Amino acid sequence: MAKDPRDRISELRERIEHYNERYYRDSVSEISDAEYDGLLRELEELEEAHPELVTPNSPTQRVGAPPVEGFGEAPHDPPMLSLNNAMNEDEVRSRFYGPIRMQLGEHTSIKLVAEPKLDGLAVELEYKNGELVRGSTRGNGTIGEDVTENVRTIWSVPHSLVREGRAIPSKLNVRGEVYLPKHAFRDMNRRLASKGEKPFANPRIAAAGSLRQRDSGITASRPLDIFVYGVGLHVDASFSTHGEVLEYLGDLGLRVVPDWRLCRSLDEALDYYREMLGRRDDLPYELDGIVLKVNDLDQQRELGERSRSPRYAIAAKFPARQETTVLLDITVQVGRTGALTPVAELEPVRVGGVEVRRATLHNEDEIARKDIRIGDTVVIQRAGDVIPQVVMPITERRTGREKKFKMPNKCPICGADATRPEGDAVRRCVGIACPAQLKGTIEVFASKGAMDIEGLGTKLVEQIVDSGMVKDPAGLYELKLEDWAGLERMAEKSAQNLLDALEASKERPLSRVLFALGIRNVGEHVADILASHFAGIDAVVSASVEQLEEVGEVGPIVAQSVVDFFSNEANRDVVDRLKQAGLKALAGGGAAVVEAKGDTFAGKTFVFTGKLEKMTRDQAQEKVRSLGGRAASSVSKKTDYVVAGPGAGSKLAKAEQLGATVISEDDFLKMCEK
Repeated sequence: MAKDPRDRISELRERIEHYNERYYRDSVSEISDAEYDGLLRELEELEEAHPELVTPNSPTQRVGAPPVEGFGEAPHDPPMLSLNNAMNEDEVRSRFYGPIRMQLGEHTSIKLVAEPKLDGLAVELEYKNGELVRGSTRGNGTIGEDVTENVRTIWSVPHSLVREGRAIPSKLNVRGEVYLPKHAFRDMNRRLASKGEKPFANPRIAAAGSLRQRDSGITASRPLDIFVYGVGLHVDASFSTHGEVLEYLGDLGLRVVPDWRLCRSLDEALDYYREMLGRRDDLPYELDGIVLKVNDLDQQRELGERSRSPRYAIAAKFPARQETTVLLDITVQVGRTGALTPVAELEPVRVGGVEVRRATLHNEDEIARKDIRIGDTVVIQRAGDVIPQVVMPITERRTGREKKFKMPNKCPICGADATRPEGDAVRRCVGIACPAQLKGTIEVFASKGAMDIEGLGTKLVEQIVDSGMVKDPAGLYELKLEDWAGLERMAEKSAQNLLDALEASKERPLSRVLFALGIRNVGEHVADILASHFAGIDAVVSASVEQLEEVGEVGPIVAQSVVDFFSNEANRDVVDRLKQAGLKALAGGGAAVVEAKGDTFAGKTFVFTGKLEKMTRDQAQEKVRSLGGRAASSVSKKTDYVVAGPGAGSKLAKAEQLGATVISEDDFLKMCEK
């Protein structure tokens, strides 16, 4: 049985009034703009079908909400009306241009002014003899809230109009939009979060909440801005077109809405709509559409107004960035670097023309800060091509059945420990054999700064991992010639070359092996330090946090990362199998390949650049370490010597800039002989 229109109209009015009160009085949005527009559109259509049910107090007949107690009242003359919405180009034609062409006459020339529709708070500025005397919000359209002291704190609101070039009117009421620039919104939310305060859902809510503070000092601390787009009551000023109004306001020193354009046809106006939609993400302010206005003011007067909106203007809305939906569950993804990322599983909803079922929750701190719970109704947003994200929960809709989420301390893919070092926002899997990160792990293992396995590129890594041929880095040394030759685009000669490269990699020193294992926070430099300090791999594997912290330049975070890595049984198994594969740095229980033979280079740091002709770079670096020095990969203020061969580039230039001593390969060898 169909629902009685009276009941549905009553239900819609009650809901819309509730949302209006929360937004206009409390600066809180409990639903997305798109959801609110949908409710209002449904009410309008029902009232059009049943005009006998329309009442003066219906939300379709009024604008906004009455002023909040605590602010003085500010009347608007004429009223500050709202705008009808068009949700797409077809509605611009059917709900706006078609009706005005019919009313003005098919052969009447109609020019339109197109303006960006800023997503902020509508205000009126009242000037008398060029001096600002009052600032007010739109309120219910007829009476707004007097927020003069707050408006005066906005740097872009002139307290006095410019008197050059234009006569100052004795009275001028200017309409505009107070907004919060995107960068300012992000900075403000970060500051609120650092204080443990609830962030704003979007710049519009932030602007409304900031302007309607009872303490103007708080408003002054918020970086609000304004653009003006029209006039209300005016004395001693006359115009014939809306374009003239905008030019006049600019001449008086007011910030006029940017990028406005005079369009000679509807097609030009729709081109402007598409252009601004394409630029939306690059603009410094948030747009939710464009506004189209009939340019000729006589035509505006002829078209007239409805109860809450003018017939001569319409807001052509862009696809919604934000929507509300239900968070059904939170799952955890593991990335190529082992990072665990919580993901919101959502009740499907369309945002910006795309169906969204999942959205990122970033990390566990973000979930706690926003107090997001499984079962919450949440606001999600999708800007441009950015991955959808959960902005905030709507706590007012909670039923008490929502559940708090806790990040797992085990990897959901491989079961290895998922640790979170102090000061790190991300929890990570420490398993070297974790399938989720295996491709990245092997690419690091084979890279030039690690085991330097020539010919083992990304395409080959993808094949051996996807086919299940390799489960961890040690598995590389267990493959035979026929295994490699059986891969796509791999002839027998290429397969043999790869086997030769794997055999050559067994000569790499302990420092390179430690780096190749991909231990969190252990780069090339730290790997060098660990290899120089410990007698071999077994000593590193069994070292405690305290023993590791005794090593120079190894702090608590690095020490904990090393202990966490080798505490994992699967990681230790990989090390054992690398020993069995014949890596010389791990041979004999882990004796170090490079044994210190003196302290000639003690306390000295060397960097090698360009081509060495009498030894390889690996041999040169091992020579430095064997004589008590340190071999670094980049030039810094701590660099003592740069050994430069033919083809030396940016490192040589930086050495000269920092004043490091530059020597040749022969000079280096003479120093070694001493």
